[in-house]
Amino acid sequence: MPVSNPRTKAEADRQRRDLASGEVMDEGRLVRFVAAPDGSVAPDLARKLPGRGLWVAATREAVEMVAKKGLFSRAAKTKLTPPVGLADQVEALLRARLLAGLGLARKSGHLISGFEKTATAIKSGRAAFLIEAVDGSDDGRGKLLGLARHARPKPVLVGVFTSNELGLALGLDNVIHLAFLAGQGAGRWSVDVERLAGFAPLLPERWREEP
Repeated sequence: MPVSNPRTKAEADRQRRDLASGEVMDEGRLVRFVAAPDGSVAPDLARKLPGRGLWVAATREAVEMVAKKGLFSRAAKTKLTPPVGLADQVEALLRARLLAGLGLARKSGHLISGFEKTATAIKSGRAAFLIEAVDGSDDGRGKLLGLARHARPKPVLVGVFTSNELGLALGLDNVIHLAFLAGQGAGRWSVDVERLAGFAPLLPERWREEP
């Protein structure tokens, strides 16, 4: 089994073994589950629920395989029954965490909204993420993507939320373009972005075909 070699005790403390592959990896690449009182399995994305953690790589395939093969029960040494659609549940929870993270970023001044302000953040190199509503106009998105291609560092494009979802999370109307500024907040947000990528595409298929 492949095992990583942590350089510090802090890194070692953050490592867990994936039930799907047996690989030891950083917590940020995994989803923690715990045994629920009713004998089911509950995702613990915040890693705060009591009980022994059951760690699975943050991909739809890994979660579905562990649930199907009874690996939760084997690891917990007791009969556990994962709920139907466990991977879908994890995806929904990750989406909710990302939206909540945007709300916190706005309150702390690390989230820019609106076309002009987002464009300025990209051109200045301060944008870690360019967040575009999936139902926004192709024209506005295309212009910002053009700026992003030449930015250094280049912001990561995320297109998984509708304008309504973004508006509800931020308490704003007509939210189409957002820039998440580089910093610790963006670094923490990126962990859930990477985990969500294991369960759903971060961009609509048609965006991938755009020049």
